[in-house]
Amino acid sequence: MANKINAKAQTPMTEQEVSEKFNGGKKIIDFVGKKKIFFGISIGIIVLGIIFNFIFGTRLDIQFSGGATLTFSYTGEVDQNSLYDFIQEKTTDKITTSFSQDLMGNTGNNVSVQFSGNNSIETEIQKNLESDLQAQYPDNNFVCLEASSVDASMGFMFLLKCLAAVALASILMVIYVTIRFKKIGGLSAGVMALVALFHDVAMIYFMYVIFQMPIDSNFIAVVLMIIGYSLNDTIVIYDRVREQRRLMGRSTDIGTIFNVSCTKTIKRTIMTSVTTFAAILIVYIVATVFNIASVKGFALPMMIGVISGCYSSICIAGPLWVMWQNHKESKK
Repeated sequence: MANKINAKAQTPMTEQEVSEKFNGGKKIIDFVGKKKIFFGISIGIIVLGIIFNFIFGTRLDIQFSGGATLTFSYTGEVDQNSLYDFIQEKTTDKITTSFSQDLMGNTGNNVSVQFSGNNSIETEIQKNLESDLQAQYPDNNFVCLEASSVDASMGFMFLLKCLAAVALASILMVIYVTIRFKKIGGLSAGVMALVALFHDVAMIYFMYVIFQMPIDSNFIAVVLMIIGYSLNDTIVIYDRVREQRRLMGRSTDIGTIFNVSCTKTIKRTIMTSVTTFAAILIVYIVATVFNIASVKGFALPMMIGVISGCYSSICIAGPLWVMWQNHKESKK
């Protein structure tokens, strides 16, 4: 009789029983069961990004590659493509241009001309380009506002320091997750959270490649912000997993615990991401209207990062953590 009672107690609950007891009778989404679909989507995007990387290559801003920048102010309207072609004819170096507006109304329109491979801008070249622009566009009042240069070796050192900051932030976050969630396998939780972070960084990087945006300090800022944002989503899910494991018992399948936990938090996670995305989208629209290149260069990858961070926390970090836990149990 006792054996029958024990056998009944150890019989796993059905999906309907779990739903009624732990989720108010609402449907529980099987995230773990759909992990192959999630992994396939991520792998497909990464493979596509690698292909684009081979085709287009990676562009580095002069902050990292070294070069020089001249910033001019002008009034009225100028055809941007014609202006680019005119300046490119005046130099043998490859240039890029970015246009913006002075919202305070002090200088009107601005154009920044970046020269790759230059350690500095000679005064003669600067004066000649300014006079050439004034002669070509006499009605637009071209005036040189600023000239700056970055040595290639200094740019490379700056890039290494930025990458070191990203690596240090990632390591500290793994240590934090490992300590905080030691009751649910802290190391596995930390490592899989790190995998999700690498996934988000890859998505942002491939966005820069596809849109042919030069990697600059904005890229590092976006990566650091998305690392924190994505980790916050992952921690919320881990926290609910820890709570559900205590309520459902350690004998309950770990995949079921995760599915229940993620189903309970998915509404909050999605709404937070949608709100953040909407706010950044407004910033991007305003920057587009006023042609503020630096703000657009920050807002666009941030939007991609918010989407990727929400996706990776639910569909990448969680299922990978479940696989790790199941592997540990099978070894025992």
